[in-house]
Amino acid sequence: MSNKNLTSWLEVAPASDFSIHNIPFGIYSDQGVNHHACSAIGDYVIDLYELAKHQLLSCDASVLEQLYLNDFISLGKTKTSALRVQLITLLTDPNSRLKNEEAIFNAVFKKQSAVKMLMPVRVGDYTDFYSSMDHATNVGTMFRDPANALLPNWKHLPVGYHGRSSSICVSGHSFFRPKGQQKPADSETPVFGPTKLLDIELETAFVIGKSTSLGDNVTTALADEYIFGMVLFNDWSARDIQTWEYVPLGPFLSKNFASTVSPWIVTLEALEPFRTKGYKQEPKVLPYLQYVGDRNLDIQLDVFIKPKGGEENKIITSNYKYMYWTMEQQLAHHTVNGCNINVGDLMASGTISGPQPHEYGSFLELTWRGTKPLKLNDGSERKFVNDFDTIIIRGHCEKDGMRVGFGECVATALPAK
Repeated sequence: MSNKNLTSWLEVAPASDFSIHNIPFGIYSDQGVNHHACSAIGDYVIDLYELAKHQLLSCDASVLEQLYLNDFISLGKTKTSALRVQLITLLTDPNSRLKNEEAIFNAVFKKQSAVKMLMPVRVGDYTDFYSSMDHATNVGTMFRDPANALLPNWKHLPVGYHGRSSSICVSGHSFFRPKGQQKPADSETPVFGPTKLLDIELETAFVIGKSTSLGDNVTTALADEYIFGMVLFNDWSARDIQTWEYVPLGPFLSKNFASTVSPWIVTLEALEPFRTKGYKQEPKVLPYLQYVGDRNLDIQLDVFIKPKGGEENKIITSNYKYMYWTMEQQLAHHTVNGCNINVGDLMASGTISGPQPHEYGSFLELTWRGTKPLKLNDGSERKFVNDFDTIIIRGHCEKDGMRVGFGECVATALPAK
């Protein structure tokens, strides 16, 4: 349901992430609610459990009173999409009970500023890809021969690794600077201590909405049936730990200490109007990775750093459209060997970088391994993330008067424990 002429009877600021064209899904709590499924419009959270209890949604209320959205998502896209359409109808019909019955209105609408957003899904398994050609080229240029920045397999398959789901936290959390082994350039042996090169990775992630069995595979043509929606994602990294440990099996302690996810899942239906072309894939990919149409998305992504007691500094403006490998290709590759997937699994894009320096999605690239420090508004400099720095990621799509946003993905780095 992507009619650009839709208008809600509830006032929504033009710059709001949560327009009538969005209607995302999440889980919230407040003083009177432990955990209810919710949506959002403008400055409000919409309590879906209360709507169902008042028989304004065609959904078993008990499914909307769970700690996570997994059971709701497991209802299937036919039902969850129909529920989203019901919500849009309620919010655009001036004669709806939701608008005209005060008791229902007060039970359903809560100010976003007055509630706490919770982790939206129970993540069973988490995969992180490495699918931005600009990012991979930058990293390869720094650490290898610039003429051969991309490894031989990179343009043939979406490179990825299995990450750690237990340390994925919802926006608003803080975490301790990780410790581990590092090997200084001037030392023959490794040393142990807190990372000196704490970094961010500007990413998105998609949430699996339909399970498969061992031996099944998902084609690019059918992939969208298995993707419920998208979130913002920050895959925190310890670059000095990573450099020492990643050969031969890839990142381990440098990645598994913290990742941050935004609380709102924006559905593929809401994102569909913002499809766009991606980079031309050369050489031609194998048949199981081929797809038809425009499958990238025009999502503007902004990153801010906020020192303790200071103000926000915008440091990155990038876009998801720069991804070389699409979500559909990532999922097709993930399952082509018969790997099964489950509702709630999270698959992250990998660092999203564009071709211009202000579009680079990590401090590693922004400061070019610390050789070009960032100057902040307070006069301080950053080569990497300092203790007590807060990182904020925001993202939105905008076209033809329609705006669909993701809210915020926020976390603060604390000193090592």
